[in-house]
Amino acid sequence: MSRHRNVRGYNYDEDFEDDDMYGQSVDDDYCISPATAAQFIYSRQERQAPNVEPVEEEEFEDEVEVPMSPTISHNLDPLDQAKLYSCLDQMRAVLGDALPDSVLTQAAMRCNFEPQRALDAVLSEDNKSVPVTRTTNQEMAAAPRANQEKATQAQKTNQEALAVPRPEKAKGRDPSHNKLDSEVVPKVARMTVSGKKQTMGFDVPSTEQNGVVTASLTVPPAAEAPSKRPETPSKGSAGGDEAPAAPTPGRTPGKAKQQINVKAELEKRQGGKPLLNLVVIGHVDAGKSTLMGHLLYLLGNVNKRTMHKYEQESKKAGKASFAYAWVLDETGEERDRGVTMDVGVTKFETASKVVTLMDAPGHKDFIPNMITGAAQADVAVLVVDASRGEFEAGFEAGGQTREHGLLVRSLGVTQLAVAVNKMDQVNWQQERFKEILSKLGHFLKQAGFKESDVFYIPTSGLSGENLTSRSSAPELTAWYSGPCLLEQIDAFKPPQRSVDKPFRLCVSDVFKDQGSGFCVTGKIEAGYIQTGDRILAMPPNETCTVKGITLHDEPLDWAAAGDHVSLTVTGMDIIKINVGCVFCDPKEPIKVCSRFRARILLFNIEVPITQGFPVLLHYQTVSEPATIRKLVSVLHKSSGEVLKKKPKCLVKGMNAIVEIQTQRPVSLELYKDYKELGRFMLRYVGSTIAAGVVTEIKE
Repeated sequence: MSRHRNVRGYNYDEDFEDDDMYGQSVDDDYCISPATAAQFIYSRQERQAPNVEPVEEEEFEDEVEVPMSPTISHNLDPLDQAKLYSCLDQMRAVLGDALPDSVLTQAAMRCNFEPQRALDAVLSEDNKSVPVTRTTNQEMAAAPRANQEKATQAQKTNQEALAVPRPEKAKGRDPSHNKLDSEVVPKVARMTVSGKKQTMGFDVPSTEQNGVVTASLTVPPAAEAPSKRPETPSKGSAGGDEAPAAPTPGRTPGKAKQQINVKAELEKRQGGKPLLNLVVIGHVDAGKSTLMGHLLYLLGNVNKRTMHKYEQESKKAGKASFAYAWVLDETGEERDRGVTMDVGVTKFETASKVVTLMDAPGHKDFIPNMITGAAQADVAVLVVDASRGEFEAGFEAGGQTREHGLLVRSLGVTQLAVAVNKMDQVNWQQERFKEILSKLGHFLKQAGFKESDVFYIPTSGLSGENLTSRSSAPELTAWYSGPCLLEQIDAFKPPQRSVDKPFRLCVSDVFKDQGSGFCVTGKIEAGYIQTGDRILAMPPNETCTVKGITLHDEPLDWAAAGDHVSLTVTGMDIIKINVGCVFCDPKEPIKVCSRFRARILLFNIEVPITQGFPVLLHYQTVSEPATIRKLVSVLHKSSGEVLKKKPKCLVKGMNAIVEIQTQRPVSLELYKDYKELGRFMLRYVGSTIAAGVVTEIKE
């Protein structure tokens, strides 16, 4: 009884506005619900304001009152008048306010108050006029002929309906069709809104050749929108799948087309410009954010008003030189501390490419965030500080220049531009540039970069020299005549995208948005996706529906491999999705395991790796504690042949096959199937100790 209100101690006086309790007895209060009392018990308040009734009843009364207008009331006896009102009610339920009352009344009286016959008569007349005018407007050759034939056929049906008694009418119209029409009634009354569309909604069921009508309407692209409406009632009359089928017809034709021409659509989409994912890396305080912020400002991606605001605010905070860095460092904590902490993502366009820019943090505390950014990149810009002592601090042991270089190479980046920043502080000296070039060149070659894929550009992030246009500074032009940074970014070769493989997206962020569902952001590693698709999230093993796709704040109907997208998904609880989950095609899901074999390359490590060694596994956007369960074999670096089986320990520079066990299941792919999803990094006590590729998934 706890769910019901306590009627014994309830004060009913508070329910009434006036003290006047005329017509309300004590017994009535306790025995009858307020709704019943309002309906059956006389009240003077109701006489004065009869609008107390529920909304549904009001609408019903309105519908009943429509035929009671003086224009309709003919000299009929009460029985016929009741039949007329009943007939009009049923016709209104189907047609809504599409037709005037006089037309419906005449049709009802002509057909002896039989709603089915009256509906047939009204619809066939309407069908005679609507399709013909629609097709003449579009000036089609084939469609008017088909529609005129249908109109004459509908006219004959109408005449038969008027002249012959009901049983014989089945010749003009199939009795099963009548039954279906009556089943459609309530659904269409809810779905259709405006008068014109309601009439069009019934073009299809009123003729026998549903398929032909739809075909004739969908020929011109201009008529696509109206033609999708008539499909809905015909689907509704076909069976019990009306609700899910209703929204789909609009997308079905486009979807089929995109599935065939994804590559062609991809080329068309950016105006023929391919997409390039660029990560900016380097030691802390090398000037990464300032360099890219100034580049974005010079390209016009940041307006002068915003830039002026940043300049004023940074001066107040005592960090005048950080104004350009604030373009990418947007959070208060990043601005206060003067270091990038998370990966800032934005986009800009060059002459031949659309570039997604990821500004990675340089501080060693935020290397996990940097790995997340680097894992989603195709090419990289390594920023080094040319100042005396600063380059050495970043490059020697403990600096991030080396570690970042190793990380991006291990994560599959093959093309690198080295921006030698702050060259204005050393007066654009060629000797200093060559010194940095020789030190870095030797290291990058060891890391696995080809010399032909590494480019060196002298720049100044604060003054903007050699960023978007070639420098005019005489100190620099005297010895450097190569491209500026933007020209070099434009010259990068975009990688081959795995559009043909099953869909894979690694989640880098999850957040609640306005409206239903929630948003996930990440890079599509393989395949493509469209709005309305069902996708599977692993490891939670939950399916959901994609309601919207956003690329660089622009809503799209589809997106393909290489795109950094934000998906709005519904049909799933936000609690079950974490950063690091992978969305995939439900037909070909990604493998989930907690034990796998991998081939790893060890970097400069101080402690030898033994069985049971604890590590932190960084894979795409996941960082998961793991243990090296088994040392399987040591391999030759270049040939890959087994040098030693079951080694006791692994030391720096070794290439080995190991078995790794993670604490929780992770979604992995074999390196040979998906290169992007088969790479990972191993870290231990704040430093990267190894890079590896997945060779075998155990369980």
